Amino acid sequence: MPGAGEFEIIARYFAPLSRGAPLAFGLTDDAAMLLPRKGRGLVMTADAIVAGVHFLPDDPPDLIARKLLRVNLSDLAAKGATPRGYLLTAAFPQDVAPGWIAAFARGLRTDQKRFGIVLLGGDTVATPGPASFSVTMIGEVPGRRMLRRSGARAGDLVCVSGTIGDGGFGLAELGHAHEGLAAAQRRFLIDRYRLPRPRTTLGPLLRNVAGAALDVSDGLVQDLGHIARQSGTRLTIEAGAVPLSPAGRAIVRADPSALGRALTAGDDYEIAFTVTKARLGALKATAHRAGVPVSVIGRVERGAGVRVLGAGGEVIEAGPGGFDHFAR
Repeated sequence: MPGAGEFEIIARYFAPLSRGAPLAFGLTDDAAMLLPRKGRGLVMTADAIVAGVHFLPDDPPDLIARKLLRVNLSDLAAKGATPRGYLLTAAFPQDVAPGWIAAFARGLRTDQKRFGIVLLGGDTVATPGPASFSVTMIGEVPGRRMLRRSGARAGDLVCVSGTIGDGGFGLAELGHAHEGLAAAQRRFLIDRYRLPRPRTTLGPLLRNVAGAALDVSDGLVQDLGHIARQSGTRLTIEAGAVPLSPAGRAIVRADPSALGRALTAGDDYEIAFTVTKARLGALKATAHRAGVPVSVIGRVERGAGVRVLGAGGEVIEAGPGGFDHFAR
């Protein structure tokens, strides 16, 4: 950023975001402190987003900042954790405009207020490459009651929050318009890609009902595979039971093969989890309390991997499974 140094940028744009966290010391020291509350365990997660990979270079900077926070909040929600604060590493292009950084900081402020979190520290650098940002999000759970991927057992039900496929469809919409969609549906899908909805009200409540859980970021089928692998089970999914938004259903009606993309595209940031059949009633009450819809989409069985079934019970190929940064 021409005419401004690192410490001026921190003082002007980021130090105000640490107000409310006295042990962040106004971002004037090399580190911050976070005191665990009695009987609570800290849960930490980190995710990065990079221009051209996780967001488009011409996306609005405030939405980029909010997406950065939300993808990390989604991870905490899937662990059943309540967020407290975060560390930010920001690598801005060397020619970044002051207005861009100001808008980015406004986006952080908006979602700090929305989700009750505060900036604790981090690092700010310039890069000759694309913009990239990383957050380490810190939350807490009672004792050690963090939801993990390894708690699924044969006989459990497989569930997911919200709707699946919107993020992937929204990214595709930015490249080419899906035929037959209304303008409002297009805006909805793009918004779902640019601004995920982390299920922070649902996640902590799932501690009382779920066996295994994770957030759906790299594609439903691929992410469910992590639960299957860590739990030593097979997850069988009914393709017709996977919840789609009205816009998603319109795309699949026009092109049935698009269902495979919905199951594998990623960028959903919903919570996939397992529950016992005996706790299904408790789950429905939990979802109502959280104000988040949940759907039963399959079952846990003995075996390995993830199996997707069609309407007639036939095994169907969902297509290439999910996003992998290092796949060639």
